[in-house]
Amino acid sequence: QVQLQESGPGLVKPSQTLSPTCIVSGCAIVEKNYYWTWIRQSPGKGLEWLAAITYEGNSFYSPSLKSRMSISRDTSKNQFSLQLNAVTPEDTAVYYCRATDLDVRADYWGQGTQVTVSS
Repeated sequence: QVQLQESGPGLVKPSQTLSPTCIVSGCAIVEKNYYWTWIRQSPGKGLEWLAAITYEGNSFYSPSLKSRMSISRDTSKNQFSLQLNAVTPEDTAVYYCRATDLDVRADYWGQGTQVTVSS
């Protein structure tokens, strides 16, 4: 069973960078046919897809946020991270990581980490 645990900064000041990390267990992030995603949910809004990285290390981004964002992975620690620069209060959200197994079409979610952007 794939398990994911997010860790995040909690509170970030405007114009700074937020960088949550997703620690993965039960599966290697280089496992074939898996990809790893960041999604967020702002207060009163639906889920917003942010970025993904494949088992091969290829990355994909939301066009609206691409200029401020990067996704990376650390295979030695079996984790992946999101970096979002120049944050504003509109980036306040619960940030979730998700694993997708393309072979069986299954998704596994972390419990989410609240990130608040405020001065």
